[in-house]
Amino acid sequence: MPAAAALRPTEPLPLPSGLSLAPRLKLLLTFFRADLTVRPLDDWQLKSALLAFLRDPPLSLPLLPDSDLSVRRLPDLQKRRREEPVATGVLHVRDLSSLRPRKGDGEAEEMTWEQEEEKYFEWRRSLVEKLAGIELNLEGVKFRMSVEIPPSDDFRAMKKSWEDFYSSELLNSRNPVRKIAKRPDTIIVRGVPSRWFAETRVSSKPSTLVTHTIFSALGKIRNLNISNDDELGAKEDGTNKELISGLNCKIWVQFESYDDFHNAMKALCGRSLEKDWLLALPVTAHFLGHTAPEGSRLKVDYEVTWDREGFFRNAQYEPVRSNLEERDASASVHGRKKHYTSRIDSEHRKRFRD
Repeated sequence: MPAAAALRPTEPLPLPSGLSLAPRLKLLLTFFRADLTVRPLDDWQLKSALLAFLRDPPLSLPLLPDSDLSVRRLPDLQKRRREEPVATGVLHVRDLSSLRPRKGDGEAEEMTWEQEEEKYFEWRRSLVEKLAGIELNLEGVKFRMSVEIPPSDDFRAMKKSWEDFYSSELLNSRNPVRKIAKRPDTIIVRGVPSRWFAETRVSSKPSTLVTHTIFSALGKIRNLNISNDDELGAKEDGTNKELISGLNCKIWVQFESYDDFHNAMKALCGRSLEKDWLLALPVTAHFLGHTAPEGSRLKVDYEVTWDREGFFRNAQYEPVRSNLEERDASASVHGRKKHYTSRIDSEHRKRFRD
């Protein structure tokens, strides 16, 4: 049984290739003017005031580093209406040690993972309620803040979305023979570094074999597809500036069973992807003797959702051509193109097995 099946909400999940899924709470912040002033907004001052509020009682998040809070002023503030936001931000709460069972506490150690999950969701709900609607006073200028949990971090809301989707599809079906309840089996992960899924010291492009090995830790895989994901970076940046193509990738993973899909989605929601600093360096950096501080890890926030379009049921999809596929294609008869699935080549089946 994959480790994801019994994963607790505050527990990290090690993955192959030096990766891990680290639990954290991510909150999207939006700031509005709370008075009639039109003075310019200082985003650094706004961040400092919010950090002070978070670290003091009643919230008391003393282990919150400055880097886990980002605030960005929105452009063209003079053209915005009073009810429109003036800044946005992202808050990460990574220290969840207070929610984990403590050694020596018999009652805590006997807590089931269902009880620990409820404790986590209650703590998250309480924190969001305390933050929602607060007002920050910056030298007489007041700002009101709203708080939102990103869709890719809210597993319960995401599960309800696919249950409602397939229930509606079932009710709208006119053919009684086809009225069979469907369930999703494919996840989509966006915004992960291509280099982290590449063959070490071989290429910076994502490898099908490496990606398959990593996601196999979450469940048995039926199909896999990888493509560049340049649009996500441009959308998050909010500008039209050119981005270097191929830095991030988008991954579709179809699992053999609904249970594996469910457990994988639950493990991916509410976590960041982490990698050892030295392992994440380019190939040339290893030869230059780069060293990293002990325990330092790179963190990446990705977007995860479920596939409602039926990507693998569409015969027109064009999977990415990895190094492994290029070698297969060069050896194929008459140069016929092969579509990758995890079962397609018998010569590689043994490499994909656990």
